[in-house]
Amino acid sequence: MSEPFVHPTAVVDAGAMLGPGVRVWHFVHVCAGARIGAGTVLGQNVYIGPGVRVGAGVKVQNNVSLYSGVEVEDDVFLGPSCVFTNVLFPRAHVERKFEFAPTRIGRGATVGANATLVCGNDLGAYAFVGAGSVVTRDVAPHALVVGNPAKRIGWACRCGERLTEEGPQVTCRRCGDRYHMASGACALLEAS
Repeated sequence: MSEPFVHPTAVVDAGAMLGPGVRVWHFVHVCAGARIGAGTVLGQNVYIGPGVRVGAGVKVQNNVSLYSGVEVEDDVFLGPSCVFTNVLFPRAHVERKFEFAPTRIGRGATVGANATLVCGNDLGAYAFVGAGSVVTRDVAPHALVVGNPAKRIGWACRCGERLTEEGPQVTCRRCGDRYHMASGACALLEAS
């Protein structure tokens, strides 16, 4: 993989770590202590806070801010202008730097444009959050959630296709992956 590319308008603080092949576009700020994995793309006007971890192969679209306490695993897609928080009860006049609630985005998950993730919640691997949704609790692996507050309306394959049948065993029409569904959970049985 190639050396990281940093656009001349971007600011990458000393102490930030960029993996091979990372692309940092216009007006991005990556703070000291942040770690960005190989092949990740940071779109225009992205902010990566101190200590934030972003995995490999992640796509962070324009106007996304990842604050301290956010961890993004490999192969995640963060849609344009999706929102992350890090304090549950913010007040301008009350210092809460030591109350940051962690948020973890599992491998391969997708967060749609303009969705909001309230801190202290985790998205499971390959979860899919619809555009404009508001996540106020943990989201199970492969769950497809929409609305305010976000509620599960189905399941999503690793390839992003909605799994149209409910269990106990389902095969993705697009890629052929097979899943087992039971007790409000969806698990990969066999990859195609």
